[in-house]
Amino acid sequence: MTQKNKEPWDQYSEYLHLDKLLSAQHRRSEDARKQGLEPSHDEMLFILFHQVYELWFKQILFEMDDIQGRFQDNIVNDRDLGPVINQLGRIVLILRTVVQQLDILETMNPQSFIDFREHLRSASGFQSWQFRLLEIKLGLRRDDRLKFNYHEYDEEMNTGHKATIRKAEASKSLYDQVDGWLSRTPFVEDGDYTFWASYRKAVNTMFDERLAFLKTQGLDAEQFATEETAIEKGRKKFESLFDEKAHAGMVNDGLWRMSWRGLQSALFISIYRDQPVLHMPYRMLSLLMDIDELLAKWRYAHALMVQRMMGLSMGSGGSSGYGYLMQTLEKHRIYDDLFALSTYLIPSRAMPELPERIKNAMGYSYNSPHRAA
Repeated sequence: MTQKNKEPWDQYSEYLHLDKLLSAQHRRSEDARKQGLEPSHDEMLFILFHQVYELWFKQILFEMDDIQGRFQDNIVNDRDLGPVINQLGRIVLILRTVVQQLDILETMNPQSFIDFREHLRSASGFQSWQFRLLEIKLGLRRDDRLKFNYHEYDEEMNTGHKATIRKAEASKSLYDQVDGWLSRTPFVEDGDYTFWASYRKAVNTMFDERLAFLKTQGLDAEQFATEETAIEKGRKKFESLFDEKAHAGMVNDGLWRMSWRGLQSALFISIYRDQPVLHMPYRMLSLLMDIDELLAKWRYAHALMVQRMMGLSMGSGGSSGYGYLMQTLEKHRIYDDLFALSTYLIPSRAMPELPERIKNAMGYSYNSPHRAA
């Protein structure tokens, strides 16, 4: 049959390589027939489920490559922010789907899993090199990872996958690229205006007002001293943001990862997010937090599912199963610094006003009264 005479469904099947795709599910428990036993029915679900996951990971990596390509230069084209936000939003939706799909796998009962688990041998979801690559591209560093069965996480990967992992680790992650981009944010320092000086003054005024209010409350010496100490601790908490040396010390102690300038800009964007020029940067930071949060939700849901299926048994790849997965929930977070910024927000009433010229510069030019007719 010539290409022209092929039926439409033949063209559809060929375009999607469905013959290959739909013939890639081989239940190892089929071998049980040789011993006169029935193969495991739910092994098919297990295989398909993880194949679908790997396809989603492939799509996420495809989106990540494009996003990182747009952030690779020292100056990011403003017109690239729209596509980046769209692609990050797509990744968020895919990860939400990934989390929800666990419900399908949980229709398999523990006994069904045990019936074919021995056929997995040492195969484990931990060995998904695509998922490890995704973590690296997002910004998870080797030194931040938990050891897997006392070994490096890529030790048992094949040579090609290990080379891919090492190449990604030697390149800038999206975290590094976004940090560099944030550190170049305009308006944080502009002429005689410095956001940090303005915000520091507002923070200290807020604490001074709290202290003055306490003095009117008729507290005894002990009560006043307790409240005063709390206020001073609050002031000190902000010092890593105001003082570059204090920030460097906290980076060395592992309390911050993002650069001092990057943190300044991220907080600036969070506070003044309603300014037109900051709409997309704020949306982008929110999506990065969404991704980190969804990965944490997936790890938690995965851990609970493993506990439900295996109890306290070791994972098929040699991990401690549920216990290991629960540890990764906190240890493998990536964008903690963005989440931590909420610690340094102050009430809107105490927020420093932007200078009028800065606000005008952050608006859309077609709203300018000086725009030519």
